[in-house]
Amino acid sequence: MPLSGAELLQRFQALDAFLFAHQALWKPRPFTHQMLPWEHQYPELATWLRSRTLGQAEASHNQPTTLDSAPAPFPELALQADRLSQIGDLPQQASADLPARFSVDVPGRKWQQIRAFGSSLGFTQQPQHWLDWCAGKGHLGRVLAHGGHELTCLEYDPALVASGAALSQRLGITAQHIEQDVLAEDAAAQLHAEHSPVALHACGDLHVRLMQLASAAGCRQLAIAPCCYNRVAAADYRPLSTAAQGSPLCLSLDELALPMSETVTAGNRVRQQRDQSMAWRLAFDLLQRELRGIDTYLPTPSLPPAWLKKPFADYCRDLAELKQLPIVGERDWQRLEAAGWQRLAEVRNLELLRGLFRRPLELWLVLDRALYLQEQGYAVRLGQFCPPHLTPRNLLLLAERA
Repeated sequence: MPLSGAELLQRFQALDAFLFAHQALWKPRPFTHQMLPWEHQYPELATWLRSRTLGQAEASHNQPTTLDSAPAPFPELALQADRLSQIGDLPQQASADLPARFSVDVPGRKWQQIRAFGSSLGFTQQPQHWLDWCAGKGHLGRVLAHGGHELTCLEYDPALVASGAALSQRLGITAQHIEQDVLAEDAAAQLHAEHSPVALHACGDLHVRLMQLASAAGCRQLAIAPCCYNRVAAADYRPLSTAAQGSPLCLSLDELALPMSETVTAGNRVRQQRDQSMAWRLAFDLLQRELRGIDTYLPTPSLPPAWLKKPFADYCRDLAELKQLPIVGERDWQRLEAAGWQRLAEVRNLELLRGLFRRPLELWLVLDRALYLQEQGYAVRLGQFCPPHLTPRNLLLLAERA
């Protein structure tokens, strides 16, 4: 069953206690640590994880709670994490048949997400005027407005606004497509009490801003599937609800990114490129520690894909130059690159322990939003609107005022 009423606070408090008690296990990132602080406490688990292959890590990545052969305390934590993460699917309404042309220009998985989102909006009163927040081309809004409802789409990118307006006209949907920075002061003027705002994967500050403005405008209903909790202007997490403000848990931007580390299946080429990039970065990390004589991680910038086409030695030399490190002499480059790939296997397997806390942390963050909306006078339901293979960001907040 989805969560509602007093269940929201009860689950939040249980998650809060779990995350706070075990923060030493999930806050440190294996990518930036040669040795994690918890490895001294659980040497058997650390040795077991470090002995596994990259392929084994990949196989367990999306479902770390099913890895019950790991040494303690992994199985016990997995059971707790799984129990605390349980949340039901929202009831699905029968979705209207749409002409095939509505899905033109929408990638298949995105189209399925839009249809599932729309089918989950079981409000007690029928919305009259949809407001698609951070609308892009307005695909979601058009699906909801099909059948005669009014539609307003707010979008920052003028090219998407123009393209969306043309699509709406071509499909016979009466819609206003408005160019609007939703974080700007004048965004409040775009929301009115008769609007039912919807946001499918608006990032960080964007969906928080919607909750604040919709509450202030007196919007009767809103529906938000949050995303990218780390994309915020603040240097760390700013809790929204009274319960979260009273929590001892403090979250950095790095820690807010943990829920986003779950990925759906990528193509072979993308996966190979990602693995090579990480293995080479980890190899360079070993080199930079030696060059600087400092055994700490050194952040490096995002690099264009063309860097991965260089010989490995040139990659390291050029990156060292970019970071203004001492000139790199001759090395056993083959051995260094192999060490990077070995570290990648270890990092990915060590990440499985952090992975146990990925969904609990995401649920904690979404419940903070749910409790905030409750405090603004909304009746709130929280559930899943689609299976995780369509998107791991499948939590949907439905809020409605009497």
